[in-house]
Amino acid sequence: MRIMGGVVRRRVVFHVAGYDPSPPDAMRRRFARELRRFEETWASQATVTDADPAADASWRVAAAGPNWQVETDFRLVRWDDIIAEAGRRSMARRVPLGLFAFADFAFHALVRYLRANWRYALFFLFPLLLFCLFGAAALFAGKLIAVATGSALLGIFAAVVILAVLMRWPGEKLYLPLLFDDWIFSRGYVRSRHGALESRLDRIAKDIVALAQQGAADEILIVGHSLGAALAIDLLDRALLLDPDLGAHGTRIGLVSVGSSILKIGLHARAARFRSAVQRVAAAGGIFWGDYQALSDVMNFYKKDPVATMGLPTTGRPVVRMVRFRHMLDPAIYARMRYDPYRMHCQFVSGNNRRAAYDYFMLVCGPLAAEDQAHLPEGPVSALAADGSLIIDTAR
Repeated sequence: MRIMGGVVRRRVVFHVAGYDPSPPDAMRRRFARELRRFEETWASQATVTDADPAADASWRVAAAGPNWQVETDFRLVRWDDIIAEAGRRSMARRVPLGLFAFADFAFHALVRYLRANWRYALFFLFPLLLFCLFGAAALFAGKLIAVATGSALLGIFAAVVILAVLMRWPGEKLYLPLLFDDWIFSRGYVRSRHGALESRLDRIAKDIVALAQQGAADEILIVGHSLGAALAIDLLDRALLLDPDLGAHGTRIGLVSVGSSILKIGLHARAARFRSAVQRVAAAGGIFWGDYQALSDVMNFYKKDPVATMGLPTTGRPVVRMVRFRHMLDPAIYARMRYDPYRMHCQFVSGNNRRAAYDYFMLVCGPLAAEDQAHLPEGPVSALAADGSLIIDTAR
């Protein structure tokens, strides 16, 4: 068996997380914990350093098998601070802003969501339905209190307090405040620009171009998970503006979008700026783009080519691969998580305990380029023996 990219020995990863307020130290602890599964599953050894004190959102990984060794410079594209700041909004601000953002997406995107993937459309509607349920419960309780006390004012006050309590619990357990903030951010991203995020993406785009021109790594991989996949497109588009031939010379560039919310943004009628960015990235001959989707993840658009679904000219990118979480995990583990949509969504960036065609840690720590893993029939399973050794030839 032959691969086109050659064996990767040094890789730089830029990971763009979804709408998750977890700070870098929590992300690193999660990464290290899940890396242990990678070692066991692929009969390999791996070590991860502490976060770099000069850049608190980066660390290094050394992974090895019997006949391969890879050094990975792992860098988080931070926006957790932006998410955390939004999370400090009071409910009095969050609720009206969230409902306004929902109305915007309902008017400009919901019909397109229904046409593209009805399961995602139901996920989109879930926060509103849950909020309406909480609102009805609060109104009912407030009415009972008003009747019992003979005071309409007391009933209204009680209803407001009960709604606020429900938004905190069980609302937070069901991610309702976070989903409201996600709506608010997404509307702002579609319609305007976020100053702090814009400057950050510009800076990292310059880093990507400089690293590619230096050629010190075998692969630069940008991984975008969930809403982070949209930001990953934005990031690469900025890099292409600096170097239109990015990836065609110097270090190879790979983009992997997983559990992607690209269509959440791209199907909004007012997202012309973002669709243009998607078109430029898809047309960039030097950049490989792979998109992994799963039926059991309601937060992505299953069996949809994001470029074609947006009505953009198709270029053969992304290479769309389907993921079966059931095949990646032991039955007992899968049974415990199958009814937790958020946990299922996070499996895209978690460790597998079964070898499968998709493995996040094999992408960021393994010896095969992302392009080869996407094109091999069974992904890395096609190229590694039971003892973890490579069983492929290279074309260079």
